[in-house]
Amino acid sequence: MKIISFSLILILSVLFVLANLSNGAVTCGTVDMKAAPCVTYATGKAPKPSPQCCTGLQQLAGSAKSLDDKKAICRCLKTGVKSFQGVQDKFLSQIPQACNIKSDKGATARKR
Repeated sequence: MKIISFSLILILSVLFVLANLSNGAVTCGTVDMKAAPCVTYATGKAPKPSPQCCTGLQQLAGSAKSLDDKKAICRCLKTGVKSFQGVQDKFLSQIPQACNIKSDKGATARKR
């Protein structure tokens, strides 16, 4: 479970770096909809993330306009991943690279 949480934090840190200013709050419904296409890859059932997965995550990153939005996305993803059996850390941690999502090394989450 700690490994899955770490992978989610890694993915979220990438999403947070990509965030820009936009209007509207981010809801768990939006997060679920945008991240859902990634499940087949995250469970090892697909050889690579689908274009819908990568596009959805990029759109999700763009929808976060504040730190509170980013925290809300994180909470939604942590809750959502629990709904799917078979999600594997090794696949979750590969999604940013597989989707060609660049991260800022200075924006990684810190363990507290």
